[in-house]
Amino acid sequence: MCKLKEKTAVITGGASGIGLATAKRFVDEGAFVYITGRRQRVLDDAVAQINSPRIRAVQGDIARAEELDLLFETVKAERGRLDVLVANAGGGSVAPLGQITAEQFDQTFGVNVKGTILTVQKALPLLGAGGSIILIGSTTGIMGTPAFSVYSASKAAVRNLARSWALDLRGTGIRVNVLSPGATETPGLMEIADTPEGKQALVEGLIQGTPLGRLADPAETAAVAAFLASDDSSNMTGSEVFVDGGYAQV
Repeated sequence: MCKLKEKTAVITGGASGIGLATAKRFVDEGAFVYITGRRQRVLDDAVAQINSPRIRAVQGDIARAEELDLLFETVKAERGRLDVLVANAGGGSVAPLGQITAEQFDQTFGVNVKGTILTVQKALPLLGAGGSIILIGSTTGIMGTPAFSVYSASKAAVRNLARSWALDLRGTGIRVNVLSPGATETPGLMEIADTPEGKQALVEGLIQGTPLGRLADPAETAAVAAFLASDDSSNMTGSEVFVDGGYAQV
């Protein structure tokens, strides 16, 4: 497995869940990987898990432009270029219509939309022909989801960013695609519900709605991220690839 040999990659939100699994896969494929996140301890644990000279953690919040500057200045100083960007950091909380607050909206769109825009724009000067930008979307971006409308709307926005940026990047050789997971066994999924009973109901409902009848392993999404990062997907841009066990497809 060396499809990403000598490539340099940045993965935001790379310390847990799908981001961590993607970092592991990219390192296995030969890439030098930078992961970023807000919590230094979690970043340190992720680096220890991967246990490779080709993994590096830089603490930062993608909603803060100055912290993104530090990340990409580090990449430039140490590697000189960037080949793959995975804009994975994001999150959301449950609030039905009538209970949505301005604070919840600002937090969700501030990370999922503004943070994604800032991340890609800050990375762009380091990317060249053959570069791959992977935005992490969600099945919620094309589905109605009760009490999750703000998050869903933010992921629909991410999908359209990829469509528009594919046109903005015409002629540069840089590709941008969306990778949309379904129900995946991650810490983030378990944080949506507040109680053990709520968590159980959430998981059971997701499994029931998934034709494959199970939650995904983060490594399954990471495998598709490696495909989108590699030259195997060289004729893909503006696309959305679902890794959802059929959840949003049937």
